[in-house]
Amino acid sequence: MNWHCAYPVAGAAMLSTAAILSGCNRSGETAKESAGATTHVDSSSTPAAAASLPQQIADQMVQLNGGIHPGFRFNHAKGIVVSGSFTPTAQAKTLSRAAHFSGPVVPVTVRFSNAPGVPANADNDPRSGPRGMAIRFKLTGGGFTDIVSISHNGFVVGTGEDFLAFFKAIAASGPDAPHPSPIETFFGSHPSAAKFAMDVQARPKSYATAAYFGNNAFVFVDGQGKRQPVRYQIIPAAGVVNLDSAEAAKQGANYLQEDLQRRLAKGPVQFRLFAQLPNQGDPTKDGSIVWPADRKRILLGTIRLTHVEPNQEELQRSLAFNPIFLTNGIELSDDPLVSLRSAVYALSVAHRH
Repeated sequence: MNWHCAYPVAGAAMLSTAAILSGCNRSGETAKESAGATTHVDSSSTPAAAASLPQQIADQMVQLNGGIHPGFRFNHAKGIVVSGSFTPTAQAKTLSRAAHFSGPVVPVTVRFSNAPGVPANADNDPRSGPRGMAIRFKLTGGGFTDIVSISHNGFVVGTGEDFLAFFKAIAASGPDAPHPSPIETFFGSHPSAAKFAMDVQARPKSYATAAYFGNNAFVFVDGQGKRQPVRYQIIPAAGVVNLDSAEAAKQGANYLQEDLQRRLAKGPVQFRLFAQLPNQGDPTKDGSIVWPADRKRILLGTIRLTHVEPNQEELQRSLAFNPIFLTNGIELSDDPLVSLRSAVYALSVAHRH
């Protein structure tokens, strides 16, 4: 890895912390402060040592974003909301009794996004990855359940403590930092994070030609109570296609959103939703460890997107996807990052309005 590139690459790799999960005016505001406040992180009424882990992560994200951007997520700030439907396969209900796997077609709302927490990021900038795909399945009776995924198989780290250390290392590094800088040292001891930071520089031809991965494990429960750990994989029907550097340089700052609108004007955009099943011994509590490609996959159904939602500004503020928004037949696993991500989401949502 080119360590001199580590700082800008890693800064972009701040994934969905509130898209994880899901803001930039002044570079010291904590996540708890309003956009107009003047208090900085180091003078917050809550000492860093006493702050919760989600609060510390949120504060680091805000600092790296240059402050809070009112109306936007702490991460994955730029996005586009589309709608369509999900059609389950016959196999889906054998794995989980969840309503959207056993019933008829259900509506879905999907938000595609770029990773940075700064809204004005260019789609063709290598620092704008990974891409995000958040899916809301609308259930009978007004309920819903979510999947939050990114365009990289494997999360940047496996624990909340490492997630905070990752952000702190970025904040403590910079172009003029002596080598090895804190982020270089972090990557040296976390090779999967270093790989992540390089991989997410890929520029997809389209949001519709990127594959997306849930990374965190969940537990499916079938009608007889049998439990099965799974990870989600969302594979584009159009195939995975990325641009090379020369092709990406020719694209506009909003080419991904513009491309998606053109595609949907011509016809549906489709993805296949899979559940990947682990073998004995495959870890379920560390999303940074990828399950091997030869593991069994079950096709759960097809996501068919048909139109761009007209009220984008309102939806960008109001939609709050969350990985713990589950339904009967889907449960949390022993992966600690799911609940952590949810807590950071809550802080992000509080400052979006």
